[in-house]
Amino acid sequence: MLTSRRCGAVLSTACLIALAGCGGGSSSDANSTKSADSSKPVTLTWWHNATADPLKGFWQQVADDYHALHPNVSFTVVPVQNEQFNTKLPVALQSNQPPDIFQEWGGGQEATQVDAGKLMDLTQASSSWISGIGGQAAGWQVNGKQYGVPYSLGIVGFWYNKAMFAKAGITTPPATFDDLLADVTKLKAAGLTPIAIGSKDKWPDAFYWDYFALRECSKDTILKSAADYTFDDPCWVAAGKDTQRLLDAKPFQNGFLATPAQQGAGSSAGMLATGKAAMELQGHWDPGVMSGLTTSKEVLGSNLGWFPFPSVTGGAGLAGAQLGGGDGFACSYKAPPECADFLKYVTSVEVQRKFGALNVGLPVMAGSETSVSDANLQTLLKARSSTPYVQTYLDVQYVTSVGQALDDAAAQQFSGDATPEQVVKQIADAAKNR
Repeated sequence: MLTSRRCGAVLSTACLIALAGCGGGSSSDANSTKSADSSKPVTLTWWHNATADPLKGFWQQVADDYHALHPNVSFTVVPVQNEQFNTKLPVALQSNQPPDIFQEWGGGQEATQVDAGKLMDLTQASSSWISGIGGQAAGWQVNGKQYGVPYSLGIVGFWYNKAMFAKAGITTPPATFDDLLADVTKLKAAGLTPIAIGSKDKWPDAFYWDYFALRECSKDTILKSAADYTFDDPCWVAAGKDTQRLLDAKPFQNGFLATPAQQGAGSSAGMLATGKAAMELQGHWDPGVMSGLTTSKEVLGSNLGWFPFPSVTGGAGLAGAQLGGGDGFACSYKAPPECADFLKYVTSVEVQRKFGALNVGLPVMAGSETSVSDANLQTLLKARSSTPYVQTYLDVQYVTSVGQALDDAAAQQFSGDATPEQVVKQIADAAKNR
């Protein structure tokens, strides 16, 4: 999902509850207690999901700079297209030569990897510096131990084209779901595609279902689902009914079921970048993705705006709650101790400030936030710090099998092959069999 995808600056308690209740960590604790040998030659294989500049080149520079500081440590950097991580990484972790460093989104997915014994315990190695990240680091903990380290954390909302909104007579972004439906009607009447979506990749569909669940279900219900995996509250079906209302309004582009989210100019991100759609529900990484899909030096320029997911009248969700998550890295159980030291470098204020200056994500280390200069990302930083609650993407929050079932079920509703009730049943059945 994502030059990036996937707990918030105001950390979701759901992260803590779900992670505390997940599998028991049979990963290699031995590696986490070793010290890096400053003279022994080491080559770290690093898988990340930045396949386009500026982030692709940035990560290569980070590897080169670390090598300059530690001449014994070299890197084999392997950019992997985000959607391919879901298939390539599980296979690689089962092999005798897993990557030493790889993209990690925390939550139940990480807990599944820990339970399988595939991650290095970073608790001791990170104890002297992890506090600079604050409570945000808890999203990469399992049973109180640190198995991954975030470098960017953000929230999901609508990126939109201000000029297209103006053409349709829309003067302010929609604040409620009813407002959003009304704006969809206005945009269609103006001959414009209201919303681009990359349903081929499934997880963009789940963003809508997740957000409607966050609006319809109380915080306690959401937290309960992440702890005991029960989905019997009527709010879950209500979320599906809201999703169906949106689908019935036909807001998406023709052929949206076959459209990828981030691959090529014809992707949903590419459609927004090139003015072929008025908005897209995506994470903080979207401007960075779009910049690699258009020749324009500044994606949409002053016409690019952002607004939070609208409220739903009558819903029991906590007002102002946001869906979000972050990007991080983990070390495999076979990685040498130098891997942990490299993650310390990646999250140092110096590197984090350089990352923030790219304006493709939201840095996490204290003292680096002011490096973000993009006005829209500054808006997201303010929203991240002011929201009362950030819920991790549910497909990441839940263990892998349940998260995948959620993505699959949501995709089936978007394709017209599942009712709201059937979506909830598929998720609940997967939870029972987890």
